[in-house]
Amino acid sequence: MEDEQIFAALNAHWQASADGDINAEHDIYDNDVICDYPQSGERIFGRTNLQALREHHPGKPSGFRVRRILGSGDTWITEYTINYQEKPAYTVSIMEFRDGKVIHETQYFADPFEAPAWRSQWVEPIDG
Repeated sequence: MEDEQIFAALNAHWQASADGDINAEHDIYDNDVICDYPQSGERIFGRTNLQALREHHPGKPSGFRVRRILGSGDTWITEYTINYQEKPAYTVSIMEFRDGKVIHETQYFADPFEAPAWRSQWVEPIDG
């Protein structure tokens, strides 16, 4: 699969996620996908389990924004923000492809924090 095709598939995946289209959201995954959540120490085996987990999430996302997608070949990274009940979760997804489908995804989730005042002279605020 060419980079342009994978990029288009990723855009369709993230748009389906933002729209709450649970079926279209999971078209990108291989049936035997593995998805890791390192922060909670969890591994999800298979597209069916991954979709079921997301369908049953008690705090359905109320907003979703892709900041950027980077990658080529079989490895792609998406940086995005998910809003859960008005609270943002800054997220990074690393997807590995084989034959046009995601075979492994690792997702990292981070809560926002207040910037410390001591470093204000060296930084500028960014739009989260």
